[in-house]
Amino acid sequence: MMRRLLANMAMTAFALTVILPLVWVLITSLKSSAQIFASPWTLPDPPIWSNYAHAWQEAGIARCFGNSLLVTLATLAILLPVGAMAAYVFARYPFRGSRILFALFLGGMMFPLFLTIVPLFFLLGALGLLDSLEGLTLVYVAYSLPFTVFVLTGFFLTQPQELLEAAMIDGCGNAQAFRRVMLPLARPGLVVVGIFNAIGLWNEYPLALVIMSSDERRTLPLGVANLMMVEHYQSDWGALFAGLVIVMVPVLVVYWAFRDRIHETMIAGALKG
Repeated sequence: MMRRLLANMAMTAFALTVILPLVWVLITSLKSSAQIFASPWTLPDPPIWSNYAHAWQEAGIARCFGNSLLVTLATLAILLPVGAMAAYVFARYPFRGSRILFALFLGGMMFPLFLTIVPLFFLLGALGLLDSLEGLTLVYVAYSLPFTVFVLTGFFLTQPQELLEAAMIDGCGNAQAFRRVMLPLARPGLVVVGIFNAIGLWNEYPLALVIMSSDERRTLPLGVANLMMVEHYQSDWGALFAGLVIVMVPVLVVYWAFRDRIHETMIAGALKG
């Protein structure tokens, strides 16, 4: 009983450390700069909704939001099919050298990001893909592929071999068995990998900072960094906090919408492990 009470108290304290800063940022985004410094812990009186309009339109967050959304969706559209096919081959059709190749994929997760930036910059420059959404998308696909292959390989390994054999007996070829039987069964893994990749790409900053240079192609983290600098000099802190809320809301909505699927998949993975 006492252990359960302490566990509940610890979880409540942890939840408060997450929720209270979010609520404070939300409240602060509706204040003027004078209100923020005069009474940082009180409710806005009156709420200044124009902070959001200023951040969205005048500070260019709308354009950055669209760029991030386009790059994230394009990356997932390429990443998930390619990652699923590669993981399926590693899991079901081992070949000579497949373990070495899989180890190289795992090494991609451990390679420090900053060591790749300089050669990546020159490579994209030679290909004419610097400062382009297409180039950033391809970089994000390569950057996310090791994690995707690693997770999906585990999912395909847990699928019963009898299902694949039954599909082959029913007349499916290798490609049809993958597309009609094995891939739908891996849907929970695809959803979880897609969510984690989407959240990571939505907040990615170092690669976008190096690759994108023009204002028109800035992604949302670059836009918020620029907004912080501009509003800091203009002392418009309300618009700055409004920009932070705009960045956080999509991530929270995605996680809230798929929270049950994420929890189920993580629990299933733990039980299978």
